[in-house]
Amino acid sequence: MKRKIRVIIWGLGSMGSGIAKMILSKKGFTIVGAIDMDPGKIGKKLYEVLDTDANEDNNCIVVKDADEVIKPQFADICMIATASFTKIVFPFIKRAAEAGMNVITTAEEMSYPKALNPELSEEMDRIAKENRVSILGTGVNPGFIMDLIVIALTGVCDKVDSLNVTRVNDLACFGKSVMEEQGIGLRPEEFREGVKNNKVAGHVGFLQSFGMFEEAFNVKFSDVRQEKWPIVTKVKRSTDTVSVNPGDVAGCRQLGFADLGDREFIRMEHPQQIRPELENVETGDYINIKGYPDINLRIKPEIPGGIATIAICVNMIPLIMNSTPGLKTMLDLPVPRAIIGDVRNLVKDISN
Repeated sequence: MKRKIRVIIWGLGSMGSGIAKMILSKKGFTIVGAIDMDPGKIGKKLYEVLDTDANEDNNCIVVKDADEVIKPQFADICMIATASFTKIVFPFIKRAAEAGMNVITTAEEMSYPKALNPELSEEMDRIAKENRVSILGTGVNPGFIMDLIVIALTGVCDKVDSLNVTRVNDLACFGKSVMEEQGIGLRPEEFREGVKNNKVAGHVGFLQSFGMFEEAFNVKFSDVRQEKWPIVTKVKRSTDTVSVNPGDVAGCRQLGFADLGDREFIRMEHPQQIRPELENVETGDYINIKGYPDINLRIKPEIPGGIATIAICVNMIPLIMNSTPGLKTMLDLPVPRAIIGDVRNLVKDISN
């Protein structure tokens, strides 16, 4: 029997903890290291932080100093769930890759980092190839439902005239950092000011999705633009991490547009909010392809963002470990699929 795949979890917020739990539910994994900045987690055993029974695969100690676990031959892959932006996660990715670890990160900008950070992308690709590892950023969106699946659906089209993609989702499962990025809890005027000074990021991913579309279709968009508007609640809404009152911002309605020549080719709409059902808003994912043939896909309710992001990160582990070295996007790898059996049987080469 091959040895277990050794994993490090960097970041134990809602996404990182979820990734750790899912990894531990699969056969053939062991978590050998965990890194976090929360004083309430540092020094504890991982199973204590995850509130689960102890076993040999979850008894590592959560550390603050990455040097304790980011070292050569210590792990096969590092799962990074710390931030949304390439510039912030780049130092973490660099350290893990130079220690000989493959990397998967939830950072939204890393789904297609060339869109905003071409020089850092080249640097990451160089580092990965020099250390014979692979690097991937992924999630449910960007990385899957509003870009990869849309691209895949065009594979049965003779021609494509336009794409209209909408995702209406519930943010209640996410943690504090996502709430802050979306401006949840602000007054509408504070939200608008936050958009102007870039303190309210909204959905991080439209520009990366557009970059993925450009590469997939081998085109260059003539114009790309975004709009962000506050979703103001009429009722009190609460999650485990935030509570908003009537008149407060409960989410962000974001629009993205990409022109091809003198016409609009892609329109994206992404209203994200907490507890939308409290105002009778139904979630869902909608893809409309105008072409030959027309294609219309409806998924109701939405593919749930939290579990879906966790799952795709975990399920991509054997695919990224089997890939050639370098910086990858979801366009470069085989079709995502769930890990059903022992993950060790899905990985081509595991050194003892």
